[in-house]
Amino acid sequence: MKTLEEKYNQFEQKIKEATQGGGSERIQKQHEAGKQTARERILEFLDSGTFNEFDMFVTHRCNEFGMDKTKTPGDGVITGYGKVEGRLVYVFAYDFTVFGGTLSRANADKIVKIQQLALKMGAPLIGLNDSGGARIQEGVQSLAGYAEIFHNNVKSSGVVPQISCIMGPCAGGAVYSPALTDFIIMVKDTSYMFVTGPEVIKAVTHEDVTKEELGGAITHNSRSGVAHFVAENDEQAAMLIRELLGFLPSNNMEEAPFVPTTDDIHRQDESLQTLVPLDPNKPYDIKELIETILDDKNFLEVQPHYAKNIVIGFGRMAGQSVGIVANQPMHLAGVLDIDSSIKGARFVRFCDAFNIPIITFVDVPGFLPGLTQETNGIIKHGAKILYAFSEASVPLITIITRKAYGGAYCVMASKHIGADVNFAYPTAEIAVMGPEGAVNIIFRNKISNEGERLGKIDEYRETLANPYKAAELGYIDEVIYPKQTRFKIIQALEMTRNKTQQPPHRKHGNIVL
Repeated sequence: MKTLEEKYNQFEQKIKEATQGGGSERIQKQHEAGKQTARERILEFLDSGTFNEFDMFVTHRCNEFGMDKTKTPGDGVITGYGKVEGRLVYVFAYDFTVFGGTLSRANADKIVKIQQLALKMGAPLIGLNDSGGARIQEGVQSLAGYAEIFHNNVKSSGVVPQISCIMGPCAGGAVYSPALTDFIIMVKDTSYMFVTGPEVIKAVTHEDVTKEELGGAITHNSRSGVAHFVAENDEQAAMLIRELLGFLPSNNMEEAPFVPTTDDIHRQDESLQTLVPLDPNKPYDIKELIETILDDKNFLEVQPHYAKNIVIGFGRMAGQSVGIVANQPMHLAGVLDIDSSIKGARFVRFCDAFNIPIITFVDVPGFLPGLTQETNGIIKHGAKILYAFSEASVPLITIITRKAYGGAYCVMASKHIGADVNFAYPTAEIAVMGPEGAVNIIFRNKISNEGERLGKIDEYRETLANPYKAAELGYIDEVIYPKQTRFKIIQALEMTRNKTQQPPHRKHGNIVL
């Protein structure tokens, strides 16, 4: 019979084995590839000394293909809970040093346990992904594990924030869990996401493509729109997740943390008076306006490299978290197209799910015309952002800075689809279309010379392309000076704080997919 000391020594030895993962050689390879180990990533991410690990001694249950002789405590994924800025979070991290971080049935059970705890306790769930996908030796058991993880992702959607960080390869079934979460962060040069890798593509379609081109961080942040943020390295990725969590509530029944600020709520910025040019065809950077009015000019932009004609992200006003949606005149004149509509819609739905008020800045000439847009479904994709704003029950505050034409005016959180407070600058132009196009239609074959045409354009602009017609009808609540924007929004946020909206009973709507 073992002594008490021997039992403690045995316990310590088992902990040592588990914390070694795949062994010193594989850990060294991980470091040489510019990547941290799974435990290093968790400790980098969480508040110091707060990590509690679950299932440290779990091993796989596969005996085929000699797997019974290769069992490592923890088996390729590390799970547990800790704190970020003192708030509870759950975390799991794939350990690439053990079987390439592949998913076994045992690993899946560990992740499912953490998912269910996050849902029960109402806390965010963070996944740090560095995995070769399903463990082939286990066959359908591994696939079943993935499917249960996906199912839990869906059950948790809109209940607790789910954030995925891709810190290595993420292939096959492994990409669907991140795709179901709210935000995806990728690490430049070391992370990849694809359903089928370059070798399979070459065999099937004979296309030569690199991993970076197919599913690297730049590809998914700028071209596909799959990812939301790109980090330079593992350390920056951890900081990004922490920053993002600071804007979010722990669950859908709470509000985001209040962050006190010394930034004066009455602050006025004279620079805003001249930011929006009188010439409607001259661009300006909407991010200047956004950053100027937010607390301490702190704006966390989401998907900054994708669909740049719309800007989305988080900030705070008088300490309260807000979501920002804004047309960007610097890119494609701020027009709405397929990509920007989808980008905006998903962000609006996230904010609505987690009680984050939405501030919308409108400067939109319309929807992008063209054969490519129409044949790729701009009608159904454009309807997504309309659906999202119409469905939203959080406070909606809209500021029209310049152009608000046609259907795009309706879509961008207009009064008619449920916005609570609608402001406009004196530079706002609200009409069915721009003055030039309108005159060409209204006075077709009735204008004899260019001077007369220009006169009609000025007349149209004075009569209709301004904020006052809409204000007369009550569609604009207030025309404001640009320098007043910060205080006016803060007042509107205070006024709408206790907003309640009871939708009709239904199982769920049928959003245009």
